[in-house]
Order: sequence, then C-alpha cells, then structure tokens
Amino acid sequence: MQRCLRICLLFAAYTVPSAHAQSRIDCNAMNSGILKHAVNYCVYLPASYDAGAGKHPAQTYPVLYFLHGLGDNERTLFNTGGWTLLDDLHQQHKIGEFLVAAPEGGQTFYINSADGRVRYSDFFLQEFIPHIESKYRIKTGKAYRAVSGISMGGYGALHFAFANPEMFSAVSAQSAALMSETPRELDAAVRAGAPFGKVLGMVFGSPISVQHWKSNSPFDLAKRNQAGLRHLAIYFNCGQDDNYGFEKGAAALHEQLQNEHVKHEYHLYPGDHSFSYFMAHFPEVMEFHSRAFGLQ
Repeated sequence: MQRCLRICLLFAAYTVPSAHAQSRIDCNAMNSGILKHAVNYCVYLPASYDAGAGKHPAQTYPVLYFLHGLGDNERTLFNTGGWTLLDDLHQQHKIGEFLVAAPEGGQTFYINSADGRVRYSDFFLQEFIPHIESKYRIKTGKAYRAVSGISMGGYGALHFAFANPEMFSAVSAQSAALMSETPRELDAAVRAGAPFGKVLGMVFGSPISVQHWKSNSPFDLAKRNQAGLRHLAIYFNCGQDDNYGFEKGAAALHEQLQNEHVKHEYHLYPGDHSFSYFMAHFPEVMEFHSRAFGLQ
C-alpha cells in the first residue's frame, strides 16, 4: 500500500500542471471571405497572459504583427528559436510583454496582386487585424500596434506601415526585399532567370505593371506619406553580403529617409541572407519594439 502511494505521488508530480504559467504559441486558422480560403496563423502569448486571466481578466497587451519570408510560414519564427528568444528577453527584463501574431503569407509579398485575384493587403487590414484584436486581449489603438518582418515579410511590413502610418506606431524589417531596380530592369532580370522571377510575375504582373509596382513600393509610399512617417518609429537592418543584393535597397531607403528628414534606425551588419543572420539580430528588433510600445 505504501509502495503504491509512493508511485502514485511520483506519477502525480509529473502529470499535475505547474502552478507557474508559461508562455505558449496559439496556432489556429481563420476563414477569409476576401481570399476565399482559410489562413493559418500563430500567436505568441507571454506567460502572464494565462497567469492573469483569472485574477485580472481586463489585462490587455500591445501586439506586434510578424510577417515571414518567402518559403516560410506562420510557424517558422516560433519553431526556429524565436519562442525561446522571446522568453529569454522577458526573463532578462530586456523587453516588456506584448503579443506576436504571425499570419501565413504564402508568396504574396503581403500586397494585392496586380491582376486583383489575390487581395492579401485587403485581407490583412480588413480581416486579420480585426480578428486578432477581437479574439485576444489586445490594447486598442495605433500606439499598441506594430508590424515587423524578414525578407519578403520586411517588404510587407514597410509597405503596410508606410501606406497606413495612422494605423501603426512602429515598423521594423530585417533584410527587406527592397529592390532598387526599375520594373524594366527587373523584367530583363526575370527573363534571364533571376531569383524571385516567377513570384514577382504572380504578384506584380508579367511584365511588371509599373503603376502597381509604384503604388506598393515602400520607396514611393515613403515619399507620399512623409508627414505620417514622422510619427512612426522605424527600424531596419540588412547583411552587407545579402545573397539577393537587398543591402542596396536598404541603403537607398536609408538615404531617402535621411533626405526627407524622417527619423529612423538603420544598420548594415556583417552577414548574408539567412535565418541565422535574422535570429542573431532578432533580440535587437524586439527591444526596439518594446521601447516603441513604451514598455522599457
């Protein structure tokens, strides 16, 4: 009987949930009327989200929308070290607590396609953000909403924030897919077999629609919305040996924002276009957003 009791107590020690709440990743899907299909997404919830749910049900959080790169998905950030890094930064008191919401972006560049068949930008602004901010305990208003991304997602983040500076308090991008070439030069590169060629055609048209290209370009949006950008916290970095030459686009955006007297933070670091580069600077990006949210 005593042996059985010891075994039962030992079993209970391993099966009873810990009294201390932990962070978690909540992955789900939402049906999009705009895209006509379900869209997967994952949300990072800090430890206090569940710990305070019973005691302080009104506690709310800022939210950072994170846009993945081409070939990745909504789980990539959290499955490759991002979850651990966020927890470590919290425990080291380097960042405050906010949610990170990552939607599935496919190969859309996070914009509406030139032919109008895939309206991802409309989905993100009209369906995804309202869905996330109604489902989770998120503070309302621009001050508590920011967007970030890597590579293709960096393009998307800059596009969303520069086009809608009234919606976001901050934007960051790592190795953003900023192509400083003209549409004509890109068309020639596509015919020569350049990377991203097929994707560029699906999103921007084949040949590339100059009007569509300019209407979505972070460079053009920054020019048109200079006044709004002055109320936006802006950060971007790039590896100096980027495999796709995106360091040229980053440098061009830096120069443009300087000339337009738009305050921003820009870094050119040693490194290439790889996930190891992105994760090496991920803590720096999260600290930027924590400060922008007023949590540090």
